[in-house]
Amino acid sequence: MPRAFAAGDDELVEAERRIRAELGALDLDFVALAAVSNIFRAATAVRNHMERGVLRQYELSWSAFVVLFVLRVWGEQESGHLAAEAGITGGTLTGVLNTLQRKGYAERAPHPTDGRRMLVRTTESGHRVVDEIMPAFNKQEALVTRDLGDIEATQLAAYLRTLLRTVADLDTS
Repeated sequence: MPRAFAAGDDELVEAERRIRAELGALDLDFVALAAVSNIFRAATAVRNHMERGVLRQYELSWSAFVVLFVLRVWGEQESGHLAAEAGITGGTLTGVLNTLQRKGYAERAPHPTDGRRMLVRTTESGHRVVDEIMPAFNKQEALVTRDLGDIEATQLAAYLRTLLRTVADLDTS
């Protein structure tokens, strides 16, 4: 893992200090820079941890698991909507779906009214594998957040939802 993602508190604080020292002459919002940088670091660290600790034994990438999870929870999806919900591009979705189909976890079907679009759904095997993964995945989620109290974890989730809404607003304006 790159040093920046594996750094401890002291190293991260030092990195933030160094960024201020090196880029201090620029008109930058260093509070925003630190917040967004740490969101990226945390997301990358959690993703890597989950891939190594839970998903590897199922030979699934993070993206493949997210696609299966979305399908498991929300059911059949049009491929463009599925890609957006999974946070991946259509091209990435194609590769992920090829893998999931090869494993017998998902299947595609032509859209009934628009031949350019595809519908995607889990197979019974895909449904079962998500149900099998989720307890171990959630155990790791609890471990990752163990140093936060329930109130802090709830607040963190609310803050992150606020950021997601802000980004969505920015992307539509």
